[in-house]
Amino acid sequence: MRKKIILGLLALTTQAIFAQKMTSHKKAIIASVEKHEQALIAVSDSIWALAETAFQEDQSAEILASYAEKNGFNVTRGVAGIPTAFTATYGSGSPVISVLGEFDALPGISQKAQPEKEALNQGAAGHGCGHNLFGAGSLGAAIAVKELIEAGKIKGTIKFLGTPSEEKFFGKIWMVQAGLWDNVDVNISWHPSADTKADVQSSLALIDFKVEFYGQAAHASADPWNGRSASDALELYTSGINYYREHIKPTVRIHYHIQDGGQVVNVVPDYSRLWVRVRDSKRSGMKPVYERVQAMAEGAAILANVDYKISLISGIYETLVNRTGGAVMQQNLELLGPISYTNAENEFGKKIQAATGKPQVGMDSAIRPLEETRENSGGGSTDVGDVSWNVPNINLGVTVAPKDTPWHSWAVVACGGMSIGHKGMIHAAKAMGMTMVDLFNSPKLVAKVKAEYKMRKGDEVYEPMIDGPAPINQ
Repeated sequence: MRKKIILGLLALTTQAIFAQKMTSHKKAIIASVEKHEQALIAVSDSIWALAETAFQEDQSAEILASYAEKNGFNVTRGVAGIPTAFTATYGSGSPVISVLGEFDALPGISQKAQPEKEALNQGAAGHGCGHNLFGAGSLGAAIAVKELIEAGKIKGTIKFLGTPSEEKFFGKIWMVQAGLWDNVDVNISWHPSADTKADVQSSLALIDFKVEFYGQAAHASADPWNGRSASDALELYTSGINYYREHIKPTVRIHYHIQDGGQVVNVVPDYSRLWVRVRDSKRSGMKPVYERVQAMAEGAAILANVDYKISLISGIYETLVNRTGGAVMQQNLELLGPISYTNAENEFGKKIQAATGKPQVGMDSAIRPLEETRENSGGGSTDVGDVSWNVPNINLGVTVAPKDTPWHSWAVVACGGMSIGHKGMIHAAKAMGMTMVDLFNSPKLVAKVKAEYKMRKGDEVYEPMIDGPAPINQ
């Protein structure tokens, strides 16, 4: 009992210390986000229900752009040649702080906002990565900062970027190429997660490409000797990839999706196509694997006596970490304290865990300590990496689903359409807004963040891995 009393007093003392550090500007950020909370939830829920996929997010983008306009931002639609990409800007002069907002969904994982698997619309898309929350939360932070600039409390420019197609084609690459971050001092981003923490881990560099084989059709029984099978080439190629897996570094990932392996059994296929993806913790490690896998396509074509074609879709860099900015984000998370969950929300979380075969521990409200940066990231890939090689980036993860939830699954879709996801989104908006206040109020902090960015980037020259305009109709 005595131990519990001491711990309780320590907790109260810590809260009192944090309360003293909560400046009037940060209090104003929190008040603004809370004022807009129900509207932001409505925006998020509308995007959640629409669940629009890569470069087809017409209504979702318009919902965000219109809400930004309603709140006094100067909105430019269709930037970088992408109809669903837009910018929303307010203020003038330096510093210029930007914040990212994603809003695309994933195909085939439609789900109701319930802990039992049941599609909202059978076969439709769903927000299995929480991007409905991502865009709305970031816009909430931008609006809170805009209101401080409007009131004359801080000076500078806030820039919200609506960034489509993160899941498939990586729309930010074309936005970077269009120079949309050229005048930005620091960029802020967040991502829905099963943890709450300032994210100082990198991501995997990635390259996407399409391989097509062209043969000669023939009757598969009457005269197969007249055929040259594109399907044979495809199978030889994937066999080569799979044998190659034994001889690549543990950081490398290779995966493929067969898009066309032939149409009927009694015709020697004259065409086949697959989508291939290569990843590594560094772009420098990814490139030789990509070159080797390309050479395998030529080998498969020779073996099957067919022609082949390789087409680059896009490629993205690993994320360039910024620990200086991460430490500031961490301080603001601790100022906010943990997210509080109701008994009903904890039970919802336990049911999600039970349905996905995980320990039923409910929601995790802990704020994770700032981790050491790992060179070998085992996570996914994101086009935020390309942004981070062009401007200093501060990243955040906030809990929107229970611990161990499978990502890109129906379970995350379920949480993103109800109060667990909503709470995480609002918490993220507050933390990002408070961190932006620190940047607006301290030229020295901006300079330190920029200095670390330059140090980590070194002499590397950024080269976008794209070939032509964004594939908006694919």
